[in-house]
Amino acid sequence: MDPVSGALTAHKIPIGQWGKSLFNFLTENFEWFFDAIANSLKFLLDGLIDGFLWLPAFVVVLAIAALGWYLQKSWKLGLGIVLGFAFIINQGLWKETVETLVLVVAAAFLSMAIGVPIGIWLAHRTKLFAYVQPLLDLMQTMPTFVYLIPVLILFGLGLAPGLLVTIIFAAPAPIRLTYLGITSVPQPMIEAGLAFGATPRQLLRKIELPAAMPTIMAGLTQCIMLSLSMVVIAALIGANGLGKPVVRALNTVNIPLGLEAGIAIVILAIILDRISRMRGGDSQ
Repeated sequence: MDPVSGALTAHKIPIGQWGKSLFNFLTENFEWFFDAIANSLKFLLDGLIDGFLWLPAFVVVLAIAALGWYLQKSWKLGLGIVLGFAFIINQGLWKETVETLVLVVAAAFLSMAIGVPIGIWLAHRTKLFAYVQPLLDLMQTMPTFVYLIPVLILFGLGLAPGLLVTIIFAAPAPIRLTYLGITSVPQPMIEAGLAFGATPRQLLRKIELPAAMPTIMAGLTQCIMLSLSMVVIAALIGANGLGKPVVRALNTVNIPLGLEAGIAIVILAIILDRISRMRGGDSQ
């Protein structure tokens, strides 16, 4: 080793020990707070899962198909939803699919609830976005397995930490796209609103948000896809769902189980993507 490298190695910055000390401090002094969050989220998610599983599967499938038809006005989409879920039920993966569906929808909803207001706020403070952007890059580029260590320490195992990890990974998408949508509103539209005496709130509600809505909805679609990509990762920290059979198939080299669960995840992804898209074109 050359002298410069040796000198740098000899004076290693103890960032790992600093992180350990921080998490020790948090768990020793705020364990009650993190337990309250984990237990509240677990109660909510378990309640939703139990509610869906209590209903007959065909009722849930028809309700989702009806929702898809209502939002997209496409009977082909409704039929595709029914056929897709029929295949999942045929493969014996209905319970896991419901668990994944609840986790993904909850993560997407919370990510949008966090991301859209932050994106709007940053769009009106463009200089601040330059300082926030590196944090968003960090949240999306840091290996997802790195998130598991602090989340496990603070929240334990189960659906709740899986939900939180998914939100951390997915939230930057709606923040970025909401910021992009609001800042891309044509300036003449803004000036016209100001000329008619619109207040900042009226300007946001009646001009900026409607004009930016396609971009914001693209953020929702990305959010759902990113949440689904975390399904297998979340299974490693105790979150039930379609990720569990994938992990089990990987550990036992069970090709049939892995293929069945993988196809089920793809079907669920396609269904959620088609439902969440903004409707365009003629009704079918």
